Amino acid sequence: MRQQRMEQKNGSSFTGFILLGFSDRPQLQLVLFVVLLIFYLFTLLGNATIIALAHLDPHLQTPMYFFLSNLSFLDLCYTTSTVPQLLVHLRTADKSISFGGCVAQLFISLGLGSTECVLLGVMAFDRYAAICKPLQYTVIMHPRLCALMASASWFIGFANSSLETVLTFLLPLCGRNKIDHFLCEVPPLLKLACVDTTVNESVLFFVGVVILLIPVILITVSYGRIVRAVLRIKSSAGQRKAFGTCGSHITVVSLFYGTGIYAYLQPSNNYSQDQGKFVSLFYTIVTPMVNPIIYTLRNKDVTGAMKKVFCRGHDSR
Repeated sequence: MRQQRMEQKNGSSFTGFILLGFSDRPQLQLVLFVVLLIFYLFTLLGNATIIALAHLDPHLQTPMYFFLSNLSFLDLCYTTSTVPQLLVHLRTADKSISFGGCVAQLFISLGLGSTECVLLGVMAFDRYAAICKPLQYTVIMHPRLCALMASASWFIGFANSSLETVLTFLLPLCGRNKIDHFLCEVPPLLKLACVDTTVNESVLFFVGVVILLIPVILITVSYGRIVRAVLRIKSSAGQRKAFGTCGSHITVVSLFYGTGIYAYLQPSNNYSQDQGKFVSLFYTIVTPMVNPIIYTLRNKDVTGAMKKVFCRGHDSR
């Protein structure tokens, strides 16, 4: 009897969840499968290439590429935590995910996303030190400090994820287990709760604001000082070069924060499930795929390193 009551209170603990995903659009599923598979393969290739080059080429063993290889590793893990399962669900009738699997997916994806928030702020500070303090750059961005900042990004990201995951799964679901999404994410999970979620939503909103706002402040302050420093450079070629090193980072920041703010910081009564799914697709697969392209496009260091590695491999034959 007691077990039955528990099951009624939270049936998801025993039966798991059903991820509805795009099952209401059967005509889209094959197209999505092909497109997402291609995007996923390019994501793996692009980000693995960045990581390999940063380790193989001595010229890329700098703070900037250390953080970039961290970002690429994050993107690899983030995409892999959601996309393979989505690809399977697009081609099979079984859309289920176990309760533990859903908890793990939410925890890992939230942790990686939160880590990326902080890491992008750290990367902005690196650009500030490189452009505004060029003579002291190697002293400021000491390898030990870089490792400490990267480690802090991971710690803060997963600490935030632990809090959000616990707050989300503490809510009773009363047997509701159909998630109108293709992955376990906070907004659709909150909609399953059979109690008032106002307090939980307020706390989660506050936590989300903090994890987004602090890096945004760091990015804004860093780039404010960078712009002032660059405008003092007299040659237009020098200004172009300085802005060029920051352009890639600003583009990535805009893509990541734009979709993240839309997904997590809008009121739940304004949240559209259909829009939420396609926005989630964007930051789950599109952003991780284009990040390596953005950073390598017009980047002579990376393209030069790629030529060296390929030439070395060709010569060794």
